[in-house]
Amino acid sequence: MKFLRFSYIGLIVTAIFAGGCGPDPSRFETKSAVSNAATGAVPAVEATPGASAAGEPKLDVPYVPTPTAVVDAMLAMAKVKGDDVLYDLGSGDGRIPITAATKFGTRGVGIDLNPVRIEEANENAKKANVTDKVRFIEGDIFKEDFNEATVVTLYLLPDVNLKLKPTIQSMKPGTRVVSHNYDMGDWDPEDSRKITVDGTIHYVYFWRVPEKK
Repeated sequence: MKFLRFSYIGLIVTAIFAGGCGPDPSRFETKSAVSNAATGAVPAVEATPGASAAGEPKLDVPYVPTPTAVVDAMLAMAKVKGDDVLYDLGSGDGRIPITAATKFGTRGVGIDLNPVRIEEANENAKKANVTDKVRFIEGDIFKEDFNEATVVTLYLLPDVNLKLKPTIQSMKPGTRVVSHNYDMGDWDPEDSRKITVDGTIHYVYFWRVPEKK
């Protein structure tokens, strides 16, 4: 009987340790690898700490700011003008719509799932005095309507770009699309450019939504 009692206690202790010592899967996010990441060409993308914690949104794409030189190249490649309507999908701190509004008077909308980024973007718009030109929506880029856009800017991840591709290709013909670092699979870009910033290589890709067949 004494042996059975110790065995029972041992089972309880083993169960407690087995259930509590391993990593909690909900604390980690995995991202698809990029084919040229091994070369060091594309900046490393890391999950935002705490992004999947309770009460916070689970983000499809971690926040990595686009360098100013790349923002300028994206706007130049898309030939952004004052009469354009620019939608930035995954807008982060709002730098792309804000830069377009500041330099060209472009009306812009940023969409981001993270309320912290939306608050930051609104503060940056106030500092740049362009709140009459830009607005930021806390929302899901797969659910929000951005059909009024004449220009769409992206800095997402390859799998997210591919998931968005059918929606973007269904937009009005002539809509310009520009992406930082990641392409759209078998949709060949009309133009592309390589930019080196502080020793890191960035890529910019440009498409135009084709006429419907």
